[in-house]
Formats: sequence, C-alpha cells, structure tokens
Amino acid sequence: MRKGILLIISGFAGSGKGTIVKELIRRYDNYALSVSATTRAPRPGEVDGREYFFKTRDEFEKMIAADEFLEHAEYVGNYYGTPRQYVDDMLNKGKDVILEIEMQGAFLVKEKCPEAALMFVMPPSAGEVYNRLKKRGTESEEVIMKRMRRGAEESREIGKYDFLIINDDLGECIGEVHNTVRCAKHAAFRNSDTIDTIIKEFDEFLNNKEEG
Repeated sequence: MRKGILLIISGFAGSGKGTIVKELIRRYDNYALSVSATTRAPRPGEVDGREYFFKTRDEFEKMIAADEFLEHAEYVGNYYGTPRQYVDDMLNKGKDVILEIEMQGAFLVKEKCPEAALMFVMPPSAGEVYNRLKKRGTESEEVIMKRMRRGAEESREIGKYDFLIINDDLGECIGEVHNTVRCAKHAAFRNSDTIDTIIKEFDEFLNNKEEG
C-alpha cells in the first residue's frame, strides 16, 4: 500500500477552502481530515475523536513537551494543535490527510514534514476576495478591511507553497485540487521504494549476466 500524502491547504479569507475540503471528503474516499486536539470544552453534539480530541490542559502540555504536535497554538485561553500520531496513522493506511490551516501553521508543519504538499487556494483577483467577503454579510467593513490587509501580507508568501489553485468555478476547482494530489503522488521522492527496487533489479540482472 502506497503511503498517503499530507496535504496542507491554506487560502485567503473567502477563498472557499473550507467548502473545497468538505467536498473532497464527500466525493472521494482517499481523503481523511486531520482531527485537531484542543483544551476547550466540547460543545453540544461534539464527539471526542470526531470534531476534536478533547484534552485537559495538563494532557496537552505533556504532549507539547513530548513533541507530539505538528503545530500548536494558544487562542483565547485554549490550546489547539495537530497531533502527529493521528496524521501518521492515517498516512500509513494510505489516506491522503488534509490539514486546513493558516499560513504560519502551514510553514511550521512543512518544517517538521518536508514531504508535505502545500497548496494555496485563492479567488481570481483581490477584488473578488473583497466581493466574497462583502457578500457574506457577516462582518463589518472594518473587519473586512482587516482581512484584506492580512491578505496583502499573505500574498507575499504564496511563492513558498508547492501548488497554487485558483477558485473561480467551485466544481472545476475541486477537480483541479484532486488531480493535483494524484499527480503529486508520482513525485520521485514519494516513490523511493520503487526506485530502490529497480536499482536492485538492474544490479541483479547485470551481475547474473556477467557471472553467466
């Protein structure tokens, strides 16, 4: 069984990355969504191991000390993090694990997992980013402009990603993301076992010929 790919998806606010991730999980059986750990209390209907791995603060800090997170952060008094063990287990089962996180976290994970594929999703223009945020109708103009300024900062770091996907048409975008993952599996460094096998076969073939 070929090991899965760790796919890190980031994008501007309003890029549609959340919808893309949900559709990938729904349409294709090769994906698994990374489950984060948190110290916040479960909300009604949430199940441990499905929405989050719910931990006490002491448990979480012991996991930090043991380097058991690919990335973690503290937000509004609670810890959030990506457990390495869960991701590794899914990858070893051949699942392509999706980690939807912001840019800073993506780069931290890339440092620990150089083989991870970084993908940035964005609308076709900065103006469209603004339009989509405006159409939500859930944020003030001040908040939208903060997001736009954040987007301007993020745009200067997109070149550090492995893949850039433009979300102009959602259906096409989902297909492009899936096809990109399929192509990424053919990268030479992801197929070291196959390379080692062919090297060994050539050596054995030549040795047999020379001895014969």
